[in-house]
Amino acid sequence: MLSFLSTEGSSASSRELSRRVDDQDDILLDAYSQTVTGVAERVSPAVVHLNVRKPVPQNRRQQRQPGGRDSGSGSGFIISSDGFIVTNSHVVNGATSIEASLPDGRLFKAEVVGDDPATDIAVVKIDGSNLASMAFGESDRLRVGQIAIAIGNPYGFQYSLTAGVVSALGRTLRSQSGRLIDDVIQTDAALNPGNSGGPLVDSFGNVIGVNTAVILPAQGICFAVASNLAKFVVGKLILEGRVRRGYIGIAAQTVPLPPKWTQTLELPTSGGIQIQSVEDGGPASIAGLEAGDIIVQFDGRPVDSIDVLHKTLDETTIGKSATLWVLRNGGLKNVSVTPGELR
Repeated sequence: MLSFLSTEGSSASSRELSRRVDDQDDILLDAYSQTVTGVAERVSPAVVHLNVRKPVPQNRRQQRQPGGRDSGSGSGFIISSDGFIVTNSHVVNGATSIEASLPDGRLFKAEVVGDDPATDIAVVKIDGSNLASMAFGESDRLRVGQIAIAIGNPYGFQYSLTAGVVSALGRTLRSQSGRLIDDVIQTDAALNPGNSGGPLVDSFGNVIGVNTAVILPAQGICFAVASNLAKFVVGKLILEGRVRRGYIGIAAQTVPLPPKWTQTLELPTSGGIQIQSVEDGGPASIAGLEAGDIIVQFDGRPVDSIDVLHKTLDETTIGKSATLWVLRNGGLKNVSVTPGELR
């Protein structure tokens, strides 16, 4: 005789399990929602909409009325109760006037405190008191996959929020000055024109980056200057109005070195930077550097690209004699140069 097992109990168990899974999904979704909404409520009062006026570029003046001005907008965030605001350099660089609007409707005239195109960071100031502010987090503790929330004013839509994750760390990004920004966060939290200068925050509402760029043809590839770098630059801008960097007054390009040179001269690098021109009266000119020279070492450190030289020429090199190893006419030559301060 055949016996059949009843499926009534197992069906009931399956339904109960399915219900529990659905409930768990609801709880997880609610936790995520609570995190994002909680962060938005805490930090939105410190996010600022910047309306910026700039002179009309030369190539567009014929199409505009005399005395016309270009207008644009960006984002920023308050870092002190007395009105210091962090934003992007490209948002406020060259501005003739800046107006900052707060979420509560108040309008302030803002003045540029300092601007650093090399990292795309700037600081502006408004005359306020007891303002809501945000704190910098520690970007060196970030992990790929953690929540990233961007707040800003894309296309003039004030105080818009997008959420995603940290997609990658340690990216590099070319700034408008031509230098590389080394410490860049990649995120898929959507950014659009007008988000520039706004904060990228973690699930606790701490600033982990300053939103700066988006690759327009791509989907979900956006960038922010990491908070540790931004914090350093902001401190310099507030205290000194600028970030000091050295320069030697050359135009150069990165070139590979023939293997016979690296082997014969026992060079510690396979590349160098070849000088194309030397600025009259600059540090390189005074030191006797010439067009065609290939710099392979700066004060004992290999120099195999323009970017490495840029990083090497920090404020500690200004006014301090350094020894360059230079390839000239197939031989290695030592040249002493004293970097000046980049203005």
